Order: sequence, then C-alpha cells, then structure tokens
Amino acid sequence: MAPVVHMPEPLCLIENINGRLLVNPKALKILSAIQQPVVVVAIVGLYRTGKSYLMNKLAGKNKGFSVGSTVQSHTKGIWMWCVPHPEKPNHILVLLDTEGLGDVEKGDKKSDTQIFVLALLLSSTFVYNTMNTIDQRAIDLLHYVTELSNLLRTVTSPDLDGVDNAADFVSVCPDLVWTVRDFYLDLEANGRLITADEYLENSLRPKQGTDQHLQNFNLPRLCIQKFFPIKECFIFDLPTHRKKLAQLETLHNDDLDPEFVQQVADFCSYIFSHSKTKTVSGGIKVNGSHLESLVLTYVNAINSGDLPCMENEVLALAQIKNLAALQKAIAHYDQQMGQKVQLPTETLQELLDLHRASEKGAMEVFMKNSFKDIDQGFQEKLETLLETKQNDFCKRNLEASLNRCSALLQDIFCPLEEDVKQGIYSKPGGHRLFLQKREELKAKYYQEPRKGIQAEEALQQYLQSKEFECVTIWQTDLILTAREEEMEEARAKAEFMKAEKQRLGAILMQHQQMMEQRERLHREQVRQMEINRVYQQALQQRAQERRLKEEAEKLKERLQAESRKLQDEIQHLQRNDSADDTCILL
Repeated sequence: MAPVVHMPEPLCLIENINGRLLVNPKALKILSAIQQPVVVVAIVGLYRTGKSYLMNKLAGKNKGFSVGSTVQSHTKGIWMWCVPHPEKPNHILVLLDTEGLGDVEKGDKKSDTQIFVLALLLSSTFVYNTMNTIDQRAIDLLHYVTELSNLLRTVTSPDLDGVDNAADFVSVCPDLVWTVRDFYLDLEANGRLITADEYLENSLRPKQGTDQHLQNFNLPRLCIQKFFPIKECFIFDLPTHRKKLAQLETLHNDDLDPEFVQQVADFCSYIFSHSKTKTVSGGIKVNGSHLESLVLTYVNAINSGDLPCMENEVLALAQIKNLAALQKAIAHYDQQMGQKVQLPTETLQELLDLHRASEKGAMEVFMKNSFKDIDQGFQEKLETLLETKQNDFCKRNLEASLNRCSALLQDIFCPLEEDVKQGIYSKPGGHRLFLQKREELKAKYYQEPRKGIQAEEALQQYLQSKEFECVTIWQTDLILTAREEEMEEARAKAEFMKAEKQRLGAILMQHQQMMEQRERLHREQVRQMEINRVYQQALQQRAQERRLKEEAEKLKERLQAESRKLQDEIQHLQRNDSADDTCILL
C-alpha cells in the first residue's frame, strides 16, 4: 500500500530568484515519495484576485495558501499543496497556487510568462482566474501562453509535435476552468438567460468572415479551443462587503454572501468530480516522481533559454513556421484544384467558385499552421500567390475552352461545308435551307458539354469566317428565286386565263341551261293551263248539262203535275156530270 502523504501546509515548489527559476528540493522530495497517480490543479491570474482563497477551499482548509489583504502580492513563484483526493481513492490532489500576474512591484513580464507557462504544462486542470468579465486582454494573454506552452512542450518532448491522435491530444492538454470573480453583469444574451458555460462559449466563439480584422479576432479563440478541448466556466459574486474582504480567511460562511458560498461549493464539487489524472503522451498516468521529472525538465528548459520572449525568438520561429504554413497552404490549394478542376469549366463562375473553395481551404491550412503572423506579411504573400495561380488557371481555362470549341466546330459543321461546296444550297430557297441547317448544327453545338467560357466567342468567330459563303448563297438564292418567280408568274397567268375561259364557258353553259329550263317550264305551264282550261270547260259543261237536266226534270215534273191536275179536274167534272146527268158540250 502506498504511503500516505502528510502535508499540513503548502510549500514553495518553484521560486524566481533574480530572473532565474529555482526548484525547492524539499518539495521535490515530497513529490518523489508519491507513488499514486496525481490530479494537478493549478490556478493563474492577476495578483490580488482571490486565487489562494479558492485553492484553500480545494484543500478543505480556510488557511494554507497565503491570502493577502493589502495591495501587495503574497504568493511568490509556484506553491504546492499535496492532499489525498477527496473523491478518487488512491489519488493525490496536487494544488499549485501561482504568483499573481501583473504585480507592479515585480515589474517583470518575463517572470509572469514563465510562471503562467509552467502552470499550464504541469496541470491536468488549469484554473484561469480573471476579474469582472471575460475580456479580450485575458483571451489574448491566455492565447499567447498556450502558444509558448506548446512550443516548450515540443522542445522538451519532440515526439509530442503534431500529435494526431485526438484522444491522446485531449489527455495531454489540461482542462480549462475559467473563473470570473466579482461578476457584476447579467447572464443574458439575445433576450434570454444563459449559463456561465454559454457565456464562456460565446466569448470564445469565432466570427464568420475572412477579412484581416476578423482573422485577428478569431485566431486566439481558435487556438484556445484547440488547446483546451474541455472547458468550464464559473462566476463568483462579491464574497462580502469590501471592508470585510481583508478578513476573508477568518470569516465563516454565515458572514459571506450565500450566492458566493454556493458558487464556491459548486466550483469545488466540479474540480473534485471532473478533474482528470495528469497524463502524458501515450496515455501514461503521472505519479509524484513523474511530476517531479516534469518540473525539472520544464524549469531547466526555461532556464536554458528554450522559452523565447516576444521580441526575438518568437519572431524567428514565426518566420520558419509561417513559411512552412505558406508552403502547406499552396500544396493544399494545388491538390484541391488538381482534384476538382477539369478544364475547360462551363463558366468562369464555376472556376472562380472552385478557386474560392480551394483558396478558403488553403487559408484555413495557413491559419492552422501559422504562428504569430502579426503584420500579415505571410498571409499577404499567400494571397498574392493564390491570385497568381487564379490568373494562371483563368488563362489555361481560356486556352482549353478555345481548343475544345474549335475542334467541336470543325467536327459539327464539316458536313455543312461539304454540302456548300457541292452546291446543295445553290437553288431558290437555298439560303433559308442553309440557315435552317446552320441553326440545327448550332443547337447541336450548344448541347455539347464542357465547351467552357469561350463557347460563344468561338462560335461567333467561326460564323464570321463563313460569312462570305452565307452572302454568296443568299445572292444566288435571290437571282434564282427572281427567275422562278417570273416563271411562276407566267404560269400563274396562263392558268388564270385558262381558268377564266373555263369559268366563262361554264357561265354560258349555265345560262343556256337556264334558258332551256325556263322554256321547258313555260311549255309546261302552257300545257298545264290548257289542261286546266279543258278541265274547267268540262266542269262547266257537265254543270250546264246537269242544270239543263235538272230544269228538264223540273219541267217534266211540272208538266206531269199539271197533267195530273187536269186529269183530276176532268175526273171531278166527270163526277159532277154524272151526278147531274147533264151533259154539257163545250
């Protein structure tokens, strides 16, 4: 069973003496005795911002790391406190409290940078303590130190340069916990409440665009996101009234703002439950003796001058890295254009779109691999080279299009040229047939793919070169058409006269037929009238005969009546005579 680490109070691990870092042998001895895996939590921030207070809480103590109550910085160098991990059995929690940045009494930015870089490289969880808000200055400082940390890690462990395995990279890089002290803003964005993590995410989110100002804005954010795959943010209210801050170590929770007490508890809970074991490349978990070796390695590298300052080594390094980034970007552009571009392109816009896509990829490769191209000199050179390549592609595209179109025109219009030579269109209406055939061939030409941007220009040049043939066909067509029209006019006139004669003959014949028809009708009418007259006479005769017969009958009847009457009178007289026996002779 590993021995239990007993460290009742913090101990200075690294001290800065006259600009040179010194490692405390007593602290190294404690580290060398730790056989368990270690979880290393380091905190960095401006001096007099309450870093030590948080580290004491992580140690489960009210006192330990020095908490100052004046404007003078208390913590110098890097202080270490090793305690059993409260939630991970058989693990040691190594707390590193750092010298405050920006101490006016110290006046040495180089020392600040060295402490900052060491804290980053040694920790598995890095606490970045800032005041009031997450601002651009804090982002730029963190970016600068992450760049230097990458550089120093590469120098001390060359096998870590360009780690491709994502899981390995995540395990090597520390988690970032950004603490914002005395926060006074409302956690709100776009009209809705947001979490502290969303506040951090918004602050580190790059903006869309490619202009230089946006690139300068995005560069530190992209680097921080890459260096810290896992990020968390905690905000803290003012612990208590400012007059009581001097006695913060002695104050009980009841004397503090309840919100602040809860925020500290949440912070500690997260650190205990989420802080990972310190790991180096290859997934090797670090114990105390390994951490001791890392401390010595990084301190020796810094003391030997391997950690450059902004004024010299960084500039030289930037030249080397940016030249390599430029070459990678050009190679990426050439590869992408070689794979995507097939000359000639249908339109200039198609080529420009492919260029812009490849250009964007090349810029991304450059931005990913560049280092401190502050004056954008290499970026401008890249833009110039890409513009030259674009112009070259445009020129080659024009040539390829012209060659392709010339071959197509020769192939498509060759049959038409042969027909012209054989006089197929030297006839009335030949010009119209020629134009019709030419339009058909033009349509066929337009349907051919991959002609490129010279398609219309090449066609017009070809048609212009054949304009004399077209005019000749047109003139021949006019002459032959005029002759044909004269012949057609004479033929039409003859046909008209013939038709007119036939029409007049037909009219005369029709007139004769009408006269004959009228004669027949007249004779028929006369015949019918005669028939009617005879019929009427017959009717009248029969009527007269019937009347005479009736009169004869009536006369006969009258005579008979008179005869009877006379007979009756005779008979009467005879009877009367008989009675009188008188005979009278008349």
